[in-house]
Amino acid sequence: MEAHKVRTADDLRTLIQQRDLKQIKVGLYDIDGVMAGKYMSRDKFLSALDGGFGFCDVVFGWDVGDKLYDNTKLTGWQRGYADAQVRVIPESCRELPLEDNMILLQGEVVGRLEGLCPRGLLRRVLQRAANMGFEPMAGIEYEFLVADESNTELLSRNYRNIKPLGNGAFGYSVLRNSVNTEFYHGLIQLCEAMNMPLEGFHEETGPGQLEAALGVEKALLAADNAALFKTFAKVLAQKQGRTCSFMAKWHQEYSGQGGHIHVSLKNGNGDNAFYDPSQPGNISRTMRHFIGGLQALMPQITSLAAPTINSFRRLVPGYWAPTSALWGIDNRTVSLRAIPGSNKSQRVEYRLPGADCNPYLALASALAAGLHGIEHEIEPDEAITGNGYLLDAPPERRLPRSLWEAAQTLKQSVVMRDWLGDDFVDHFAATREWEEREFQRHVTDWELNRYFEII
Repeated sequence: MEAHKVRTADDLRTLIQQRDLKQIKVGLYDIDGVMAGKYMSRDKFLSALDGGFGFCDVVFGWDVGDKLYDNTKLTGWQRGYADAQVRVIPESCRELPLEDNMILLQGEVVGRLEGLCPRGLLRRVLQRAANMGFEPMAGIEYEFLVADESNTELLSRNYRNIKPLGNGAFGYSVLRNSVNTEFYHGLIQLCEAMNMPLEGFHEETGPGQLEAALGVEKALLAADNAALFKTFAKVLAQKQGRTCSFMAKWHQEYSGQGGHIHVSLKNGNGDNAFYDPSQPGNISRTMRHFIGGLQALMPQITSLAAPTINSFRRLVPGYWAPTSALWGIDNRTVSLRAIPGSNKSQRVEYRLPGADCNPYLALASALAAGLHGIEHEIEPDEAITGNGYLLDAPPERRLPRSLWEAAQTLKQSVVMRDWLGDDFVDHFAATREWEEREFQRHVTDWELNRYFEII
């Protein structure tokens, strides 16, 4: 049996027996979209298939540097860092072609910390969508940097003077992708073997910057593919002595790195609920209200699309990233790009998320906002034509300009508390406040160069 055909626990048992697997890799995604995992023995894993397994809840209680939060309520020393309960998801089974005869299974947190689990959060939003008669579809595309040197080398120089895989701005370059075939072909083949094929893969406008568009899938699978793509693109690069970075902005002179989300809704008949050929731009009433909800609530969900200090370096005018909650028809200067197409391709591109966001959280919050718009028939503003960067957006359309501000806006959101839950909103906002506090403790090179002598 092939890994991608596994649907049930019995299928998984059959696969393990057929391959005589001694170890199985399991993993789950944390708040920051980082996969935590381990190898499990065959017997332990088979037991976990029925009853789940324990995983220290510290994975939701520390930051990306494994430093413990001091401001969260559901995890921390006061809770003793007990085990969180994790259920295995049989249908998440994937091949791991970079490891001999190995498979990967994802898990979801259940029980006490279920409200914090990113994958579970998206699944609950999707259930509400189903109750409204919709099945969300999504495709996620990433811009990311490939450095032609190891992470050890980069770390030794504090990530200064990075040597990209290719020089200069050379968007869509056939020269670059024909020269650097080891990485290009390696990643294409890896994605195919892991059943997350790429629809497009090309050179972006910046040294070493690439863009990969993952295929359109049902929303939960699309988020799975996106999260796994980020993880295993890094694995492949490091096995080649290279490094991938999904930082939102790695250099002040170059465009940032987006994690754009394309989304549509299928109705009960399997048709695209966004498509109405009788309307301008083929934009249906449902699509219009989806845009209206996402536009209205975008400031409240900014922290889920821009979750790091560095995220806000990307959100500046003229660098292909949005600066306010505006929309337009096939317009890349605004946050929401309505893309006219057929019954198959009509969709909205949500351009606020950076490559650094957790795809489960960015997609869940976008769907929640859009579905809220449909429920309440929220009308969007007039579509923007021309250069959206030149417009002075009204106050209600301006996005938070810092991670701290974004966290406060999320905390105050009644709608997001309804859709995402109090536990999640309070915990996630606290983790972003922690990140801002950590940043404020440090003195940057910019400050030293600017102030040390002259001030």
